[in-house]
Amino acid sequence: MKKFIPGILMLLGSFSVLAQTPSTREMDRINWMEFSEFVPEKINTVLLPTGTLEPHGVVNNGADNTAPFAMAKEIADELNALIAPTLNYGITGSMAAYPGAFQISEEAYAPFIRDILKGLAKNGFKNIIILNGHGGGQTAVLHKVAGDVANELGIRTLVINWWTYASDVTMEVFKEDGGHAGLNETAYIQAIDPTLVHKERYNSNQATAYPKDKAWAAVPFPSSIGLYQEGQGYPNFDQTQAEEYFQKVNAKILKLIQDTIQKWDLAGL
Repeated sequence: MKKFIPGILMLLGSFSVLAQTPSTREMDRINWMEFSEFVPEKINTVLLPTGTLEPHGVVNNGADNTAPFAMAKEIADELNALIAPTLNYGITGSMAAYPGAFQISEEAYAPFIRDILKGLAKNGFKNIIILNGHGGGQTAVLHKVAGDVANELGIRTLVINWWTYASDVTMEVFKEDGGHAGLNETAYIQAIDPTLVHKERYNSNQATAYPKDKAWAAVPFPSSIGLYQEGQGYPNFDQTQAEEYFQKVNAKILKLIQDTIQKWDLAGL
């Protein structure tokens, strides 16, 4: 009988570990009873991907949604976080006129995202991490609303524009700057799902560099690829670089979140 005891203990240990891990990290896939067993006692962090629908050169219109959701799935386990359903519609701005794009007004978006954050807080999450996939006016709205809700409810919020925070990774991997639907964003999507990248449709004339110092403004923006610097950031469709970039971006975002939560805890906030 004694020779079976270690095996039994290992089996019980495995069951214990499984009991500490939910069957899924996605809030729209978890059962309500299981949710109550984990939140907030065992899980108090949630990742909220936000994006929009707009043109992205030769990748999918929903790239701003695809990227933060894939990022959330990659880092959720290490953060012991759940993933809220992606907010797929956003404040698209100067590319709203392109086919398949959607524009949600700030007047509609701001109270909606506020109610989402309040709902996440009501459900017991202390740390609400917004993984934002779309810039422009949406960023300012997210910053303000997240800050207001944090102060009002005594929770902790973090808004991350992943491509901006990981701009050093873009330079490290590609040795040049990127752009909207440019080298970096196209690579990130390519690493997630190469079938979303339509290289055969690519033409370098589809790209325009953003004006420096707001020297000019065109609506709609004349290209679906916007370069951060003149002559840099054109997609190269290199799968090896794409996968390297994907992993390094995710690691940098993960560390930011971990460090922020650790410092919140250290400060007793």
